[in-house]
Amino acid sequence: MLAKIGFGGGCHWCTEAIFQSLIGVQKVEQGWIASSGNNDTFSEAVIVHFGAAKIDVEALTTIHLYTHSCTSQHPMRKKYRSAVYIFSDAQSVQVEKIINNLRHAFDQPIITQVLPFVAFKENKEQYQNYFLKNPDNQFCQTYIHPKLKFLQERFGGRVENDHSKLLKYWTK
Repeated sequence: MLAKIGFGGGCHWCTEAIFQSLIGVQKVEQGWIASSGNNDTFSEAVIVHFGAAKIDVEALTTIHLYTHSCTSQHPMRKKYRSAVYIFSDAQSVQVEKIINNLRHAFDQPIITQVLPFVAFKENKEQYQNYFLKNPDNQFCQTYIHPKLKFLQERFGGRVENDHSKLLKYWTK
């Protein structure tokens, strides 16, 4: 049985490419997630479906924090909310602990919120698998390639080695 968790922080095209390349991730839904309270508006995000025997919430959350600006309160935070969207109280406790344990690893305070998942709107088909469909466009060259290179360097053991559609771009 697959587990799921949501992540938001930057462009959902970038976030989608990161999580698609990980061992144990079976599916990445790309679009917008809404939570509750002050976070009830939709913000760019992904839902990651994963096999917990191959990759756990700790690895996914750690990778998420390192692959987006988890310490930056930039003016686009409403569109790019830094968040982990949880599907249970147990997942909330687990993610809060993971973030607390990683606080010392960053120079600035982590602003990533742990929020309940409320609703999801999937992006249009033409934008799904954006990097895989458009690896050579300027956006991908500028923003996604460097993130995938960092992912390979920092978390190489977690990266799907036979994911040839992504792997060939890490060496550029």
